[in-house]
Amino acid sequence: MKFQIVKGKSTTQPYFWRIVASNGETIAVSENYVVKASARSAVESVIKNAAGATIEDLS
Repeated sequence: MKFQIVKGKSTTQPYFWRIVASNGETIAVSENYVVKASARSAVESVIKNAAGATIEDLS
C-alpha cells in the first residue's frame, strides 16, 4: 500500500492524495488542496493517527 500525491486538473486546488493498494487499486481519495505542502501534511497526519482509529457503524 502507498500514498500518492497527485496534481489534478483543478486550477484553484490542484493537489490531492490517494491511497493505492499493492494491486494498483485506489482505496481512498482525499479532498483537494491549494498547495502540495498541505496535501503532504494531511498524508503525514493520516499515517501518524490511523493506527488508533476505530470503526463507527452509522447504518
